[in-house]
Amino acid sequence: QVQLVESGGGLVQAGGSLRLSCAASGCIVSINNMGWFRQAPGKQRDLVAVITSGGGTDYADSVNGRFTISRDNAKNTVYLQMNSLKPEDTAVYYCRCHIWSGRDYWGQGTQVTVSS
Repeated sequence: QVQLVESGGGLVQAGGSLRLSCAASGCIVSINNMGWFRQAPGKQRDLVAVITSGGGTDYADSVNGRFTISRDNAKNTVYLQMNSLKPEDTAVYYCRCHIWSGRDYWGQGTQVTVSS
């Protein structure tokens, strides 16, 4: 059974930083494609960042240079370091695991609110 538990969201002023964590079970982060997505009210869910089993990373243009995705294999946890936050970063952030069988699994989300 796959479970993804996000934490680290909260309220921060523009220009500040947050680090999100995704603690995974039933999904080995070192051998699966892991990602962070976000969804603002009334908007579609958009890709933020992904990290592959080989360690390669990709970022949305809107966050490239400000956000960094990483993983701790010993803790089976994926992180999203968010710097220079902007009000338009406000959204619910979701962790995703794409497992070897081809299925996607999602966490419950964590709210990030950036004030101006």
